[in-house]
This record gives sequence, C-alpha cells and structure tokens, in this order.
Amino acid sequence: MTAWRSMLVGTFMAVSAVAVGSSALAQDAVTRAVPESRAQIQASFSPLVKQTAPAVVNVYAARQVQQRSSPFAGDPFFEQFFGRQFGDSFGQRKPRIEQSLGSGVIVDASGIVITNNHVIEDADEIKVAMSDGREYESRILLRDKTSDLAVLKIEGKEKFPVLALGNSDAVEVGDLVLAIGNPFGVGQTVTSGIVSAQSRTQVGISDFDFFIQTDAAINPGNSGGALIDMQGSLIGINTAIFSRSGGSIGIGFAIPSNMVKAVVDAAAAGNSSFVRPFIGATFQTITRDVADSLGMEQPYGALIAALVKDGPGAKAGLKIGDVILRVQGVRADNPDVLGYRLSTAGIGKTVDLDILRDGKTQSIAVKLEKEPAVKDVAPQLIEGDNPLAGASVVELNAASSKKLRLPEATTGVGVSDIYRGSPAQRLGLRPSDIIRGINGTPIRNIQDLQSALSAGRGLMWRLEFERDGALIRQFVR
Repeated sequence: MTAWRSMLVGTFMAVSAVAVGSSALAQDAVTRAVPESRAQIQASFSPLVKQTAPAVVNVYAARQVQQRSSPFAGDPFFEQFFGRQFGDSFGQRKPRIEQSLGSGVIVDASGIVITNNHVIEDADEIKVAMSDGREYESRILLRDKTSDLAVLKIEGKEKFPVLALGNSDAVEVGDLVLAIGNPFGVGQTVTSGIVSAQSRTQVGISDFDFFIQTDAAINPGNSGGALIDMQGSLIGINTAIFSRSGGSIGIGFAIPSNMVKAVVDAAAAGNSSFVRPFIGATFQTITRDVADSLGMEQPYGALIAALVKDGPGAKAGLKIGDVILRVQGVRADNPDVLGYRLSTAGIGKTVDLDILRDGKTQSIAVKLEKEPAVKDVAPQLIEGDNPLAGASVVELNAASSKKLRLPEATTGVGVSDIYRGSPAQRLGLRPSDIIRGINGTPIRNIQDLQSALSAGRGLMWRLEFERDGALIRQFVR
C-alpha cells in the first residue's frame, strides 16, 4: 500500500512538473510575441512605400460628348411645323466634357506609363499627375482591349521614378502585397493584403482571363494602379473588383506583370497594338466526363478541338484530340491559362508542349508565329421567303471568326447580325450562331447556303445551327 501511494505521489509530481514546464514555455512564447524593442514596435511598410509610391501616378482622361440643348431638336414632329433649320438652331449641339479617373505606373525613366485601357478609352485628352502634384500631358503608344492594358508616354524630358517589373510567376498564395492607387479620387492611397489566389481564370472580366487575386482593398480609381511585393517590384496592375456594392469586399484582381511586360515590350518595339502568337488551334476545357473518357485522373488541360491547316500547331505535329497539359513545364489548367502562357512567350519563340495522346504523354515543340493576314469578308444579308431572311451572314475565316468571338479555327457560315422583327429573329437566330445545315445539305460556305435556300422554297425547312458548341435543330413550315 505504501509503495503504491509512493508511486502515485511520484507520478503526480512528475505530471505537475511537466504542466508547470509547459505553462512556462507558453508564457515565454507569449512574452516573445510582444514587441521588446523600439524597432519591433515601429515595424512598418513606410520604407517600401517611400521607395515605390513616386512611380505610381494618377491618370485623368477627358472626352467630349455632343449633346442637344433642347429635347425637341431632331424630332420629326417638331421640325414638321417649325422647320429643320429652326430645329437645328433651337437644339444646337453643345459639347459636354466627360472625365474618368484612374491610376498608372511608370515602368521606364523616359516616362512610359502602363494603365488600364478602360481608363483612357475614347479619351481626347490624357493627363498624368505625379504624387508630388506635377502634371503632364501624355499620349497613347499602345492599346490592347483584350488584356485591358494601355501604354502611355509622358510629354516630359526629365527622368521619372520607375517601378521595376517583377516576375509574377514567382508569386505565391499568402505573399504580402501592397496596392497603390487613387481610389474614388481622394488622392494616392496605399492598402495592404496578401495574394489570395494565383492564376485565377474564368472570372469574366474581359477576354483576357488570367489574374492575381488579392484581398488588398481596391476601389474605383485604383484601376491601372500598382500591386507590389515586399521587394518593391511590380507584380500586377490592379484592374477590377468583385463587389455587389461598388466598394471593396476583399476580392480584387490584377493583371500579372509578365503580361504587362509583353505589352510594354510591344510598345517599345513601335507597335500600336499587341499581337498575340498564332498556334492555329481551337481548344476546349477538360470536364470531369471528358477526363474520365480519356483516362485522366484530374480534369485539367486544353483539348484540341480543331486545327488550322498548315498552321504552326499542325506543322509541329499536333492532332485533334490531343490534350495540352503543360507549356514550358508549367501546368496549363485550361485554355485561358494556355492562352496566357503563349501570349507571354511571344511571337517567334519555340515552346515545348507536354501533351496527352492515346493515353501516353509526349513533348512537342511548336514555333509560335504571327497570325497570317486574312482578307476581311463583308457580311451578306439573306433576303427572300425563307426562315433565315433578315440575317446578315459572313463566311468564317480567322478575321471574321475573331470579330464574332469564335475560335480562330472555326469554318462555315456565321451570323453577324439580325434585323429586328425579321423571320430570322422570330426563329431565334443570334449573332455568332453558325449555320451548319439546311434540309440535310451541309453548309460549308456562302455558295452552299445560297443553293440550299433556293432549293428549299415551298418545302418544310429543316435547319441546323451551332451555338456555343451545341448543335440545335429546328423545323419550320
């Protein structure tokens, strides 16, 4: 009994000692977490802000909008009684100035500024204001609506402060970042946060769909401003926010600096637009069902759905049904990621593509080329007694497909416009639809379409058209 009691007492004392030791360690950890010196108390982003903020500018864009001084000007009823000349003088147009405010970043000491295209779109006059209050006139060197980027040149001869371009591919989720811009026109403002997500796609902001997501507060007026890392490098251009109220809720998107570099390099080469490399292929996203059918464990990559004859991809050996998994060793999650990787690689570069074909992976080198010049085709209006009357159609090639926002390898006859109240509108036809068949006749070109419409008079119409990759059939009497 005594031995048992002694063992219990010994065990209790040992446990107590461990508990006391653990408590002491916890207390020591808390003590160490409390700042112990002036340097720790004064930890701040201010040195980084002083280094980078001078290169972030405000961009003011002004445009003239014509307006009438009278609501009766141009009204047919009013002019019938008082005459067109009186109506014109009474409702004389007066210009109204519309202004937009955004931000920009100086990326070259000569005064090269990168900003968002939507900040300066349709502007008649653009001014750039420095953080110290100096203002300069500027001109547009390059605009790219697809990526929503624009390059400006400040009309000044002095050397300007510069923000160096970083490598956005090296950015990782959780990295600390600062956003600098002019939200709501209140003046230059700095906010901090982290990288919430990298390679964010399918956001739907613009045709370009590859962003860095951050929770650093971004608001209207921040567009075109800087997203910087803790080394003071520009890793992104703040572009848009996800918000139901118009204010920041911690979901902001920035265009990666590697895309910015490609656009700036194009402007430096004297180009007024950014030309994307041509690979000559149409891609589809890999869904779970498609991945299962191909024997893939994960649904990722870009499936080749069509190839341009004698295009770079076809010449390199790519085939319809191949799945592009990686570009230069970097995973391509979907066609948007693939497009970004090709755009930042540039025309003339050879890229290594890891593909999946017949259940096996292999590597194919593709040299990216400039898209061949294709003659623009004028739309033709369908007339006559048929269900497609009132539709403007165009034979699809690389140029017309791009206008209709269709894949570059699309062929056939596309709908470019629909007249209101026409049989084509009542049928439900829409712009960008592709007419694939009429009464069993495949439609490959305008000649096929005209012949099928002529042969179908007086019959019941069987129509096939493609919309968003789906085939739609309709029967019309």
